[in-house]
Amino acid sequence: MRLTLFALLTATALLASAAIAQTSEITISKKEASRIGELIFYNECAGDEALLTSWNRGEGFPSLGIGHFIWYPTGSSGPYKESFPELIRFINTDGVAIPGWLEEAIKSGAPWLSRDDFLGAQDSQQMQELRSLLSQTRPIQTEFMIRRLHRSLPRMLASVPYAEQTHIRQQFERVAATPMGYYVLVDYVNFKGEGAHSTERYQGQGWGLLQVLQHMQGQETGDRVLTEFADAALALLTRRIHLAPPERHEERWLNGWTTRINTYRPGSSR
Repeated sequence: MRLTLFALLTATALLASAAIAQTSEITISKKEASRIGELIFYNECAGDEALLTSWNRGEGFPSLGIGHFIWYPTGSSGPYKESFPELIRFINTDGVAIPGWLEEAIKSGAPWLSRDDFLGAQDSQQMQELRSLLSQTRPIQTEFMIRRLHRSLPRMLASVPYAEQTHIRQQFERVAATPMGYYVLVDYVNFKGEGAHSTERYQGQGWGLLQVLQHMQGQETGDRVLTEFADAALALLTRRIHLAPPERHEERWLNGWTTRINTYRPGSSR
């Protein structure tokens, strides 16, 4: 009996590993990637290169690049996944020269300790060099976000019980199969994360891509898929606001989040 049980557990583990490993490679043309990058640049920076270096009011970190990648100040951390240092390492591997001060700062944290410090440095040489780098590497930043999406599916599958993995993969593939599907998936992962990290929760409830895919229950294809995704995302972000600590006043972001989510819907002017 023990041997049979061990064999069963081993087989189950192997099946789960195989399910995770069988995620297909994401293939996006250069034209589509460029379009995705432009849409995300507009979502995050309103198409304004001055907003490539931002620090939103009420947040404890700057948001940098076309995807407003998070970079925590030296000596601090937070619940959200930090992505800017990883982006800079990715840019560096592409052969792009990185300013010396930035290479050093990546090892320890953002050199501005507060939003006031950051805003006061907007005309500094360091900030000008940073904005120039982020402006020149927009296609590389898009590639970085697409690669993050590709890595996100195995991570999401690994974070849920085996019985749920087929549903997550099916919903992911339903969205990806639509004409704007990869934009929706890349943007949402960049916007609100994978949802696989336990720290990205309020009262145990998440709002990332994983939770949106779990919320979706449809089987049909076509435009209805994107409507379903947008409805699920908005429902979860609204729930997030209700569960958030009151002092964060997250309701102030709902209009902007809704505008962004509505770009996922069929017929969006984007």
